[in-house]
Amino acid sequence: MIKCIAIDMDGTLLTSTQEITEENKSAIKQAQQQGVEVVIATGRAYEEAGDLLKEAGIITPMICANGAEIRTNQHEIIGTNPLEKEMAKKIANILHDNQVYYEVYTNRGTYTLDKNTARSLIIDIFTVNGHTENMEEIKRAAEERLNDIHQVESYLPLIEDKDQVIYKFLAFNYDQSLLAKVKEELLSVIDGIAISASGKENLEITSVNAQKGIALEEFVKTREIDLKDTMAIGDNFNDLSMLLKVGRAVAMGNAEEEIKKQCHFVTTTNEESGVAKAIHKALAL
Repeated sequence: MIKCIAIDMDGTLLTSTQEITEENKSAIKQAQQQGVEVVIATGRAYEEAGDLLKEAGIITPMICANGAEIRTNQHEIIGTNPLEKEMAKKIANILHDNQVYYEVYTNRGTYTLDKNTARSLIIDIFTVNGHTENMEEIKRAAEERLNDIHQVESYLPLIEDKDQVIYKFLAFNYDQSLLAKVKEELLSVIDGIAISASGKENLEITSVNAQKGIALEEFVKTREIDLKDTMAIGDNFNDLSMLLKVGRAVAMGNAEEEIKKQCHFVTTTNEESGVAKAIHKALAL
């Protein structure tokens, strides 16, 4: 019997135009009405994820920035797993030296040095990974996401500010060989970090303790739920740490093939309300 369901957002709960279908909303609420604990587990910062969930009327606890932050269903912070400041400086230096564009996720939001580059990247990613040819919809979704990203002249003040907590670095580049080189360099130089990805064109760098699987394990423990009674739904490599831990792992139809191979089931795509179909199947057990 499934007692907890953990759901990724991008490529999973969200469509390519960053919307939550009515079918997905209804299935989540049905699960909650039946006493199932539902938690959103996303690589996004709270500001990006929380607004979308509020607009959809979905009230759940949240695992944000791949597990760097955990929030209650009232969205109060109950746990953090940040990067140490010296670690963050080393990561920033390596990304800068390799001329890789990156954003910094903190307890005060997400930051970029170049919003124009951020806009172009978001539009490109939505276009390549999405299932819509409506560029106006894609541009609208990109602008909505940009609203939650702040532009700064330098990341150094963020890293050095004692009240600013660094959760995650999100690096983008279309040269996969360069990303592989950067990943290798980061792991060889810095201890205590985890590197995953939510797409072929990015790296997500967090504390080794900030992974969805670790955060989900902590979450279910506080609710006295066993991981074998937990279902996780995801589509990419930053979901793998939780998919490998649960009793029922579900890959989206649009998931990477390597992810599908390591899950128990494959549902339909994010455009076809695959989350709802996975939930209905689990509730029927």
